[in-house]
Amino acid sequence: MSQEIAVIGSPDFTTGFRLAGVRKFENVPDEEKDERLDDAVERTLSDDDVGIVVMHADDLDSLSRNARRAVETSIEPTLVTLGGGAGSGGLREQIKRAIGIDLMEED
Repeated sequence: MSQEIAVIGSPDFTTGFRLAGVRKFENVPDEEKDERLDDAVERTLSDDDVGIVVMHADDLDSLSRNARRAVETSIEPTLVTLGGGAGSGGLREQIKRAIGIDLMEED
């Protein structure tokens, strides 16, 4: 079972996670996102030790169609986005996709 958390994004984004103890990360400077972000995502998704991938929500817009589809449909590792337009509805959908049920479902 995968238990590692990985973070993908700019050095500013990944630094806080690294200071908190996250050991797997892919630094992709903002000026190189168009060329390197897809490769970083592919490497991270193929790492069997990774169970959760954290990215900034705005970085999803920089992914190619295929890479975006891969992260959005991935069950393990599960993608969690932070910042940007990912409000509570976005997080709710991510949790629902990851565990298969809606914890906030109303009767």
